[in-house]
Amino acid sequence: MRALLVLWFVVLAGCPKPVPFHDYAKEPDPRTKELVLGVGDVVAVNVWENKEFNTEATIRPDGTITMPLIGDLKAAGETPTSLKRQIKTQLADYVKSTPGTELVTIAVKAWRSYKFTIEGEVGRPGVYTSDGFVTVADALAMAGGVSRFAKQSEIKIFRVDPESKKIRTIPVDYGKITSGKRLDMNIWLLAGDTISVP
Repeated sequence: MRALLVLWFVVLAGCPKPVPFHDYAKEPDPRTKELVLGVGDVVAVNVWENKEFNTEATIRPDGTITMPLIGDLKAAGETPTSLKRQIKTQLADYVKSTPGTELVTIAVKAWRSYKFTIEGEVGRPGVYTSDGFVTVADALAMAGGVSRFAKQSEIKIFRVDPESKKIRTIPVDYGKITSGKRLDMNIWLLAGDTISVP
């Protein structure tokens, strides 16, 4: 009987921990939404037939940009559409728009605010950025892959909830992603995410 108990504990010790249930389908796909601007992004603002208002600006650490005559405007956390609306309102005292004409256009010249952190048992831990959205598997590949000591079934993504500002934990089993058994775990990373590989 004692031998059976010992064998049972040995088997349990060798089994990887099951990944806690998580509804991965509810995690946002950033590709389906308008880009949210952040610190370091470069935007070009053009005002139709009013070149004196045109400017190209980098969003500063305080989240603002500066426009001629208007002054400082909050840009971080805005989308190009909401920033355009804000500028149009500020320009109302200086420029009269023609009906049917797009008075203000905004182009994102450089997207530098999309950053995420990869820590733990990977080839190259650190802070990463990309010109396009990446998945968990993409990000780990950028970091040189997981090491042979990594506990692939215990990887976690730490994500700040935009409403509550609390940090949520998303469990990931990298082995099941690479084997194709759980591709739903290969979610898109958001700016500010941290992947922790124990």
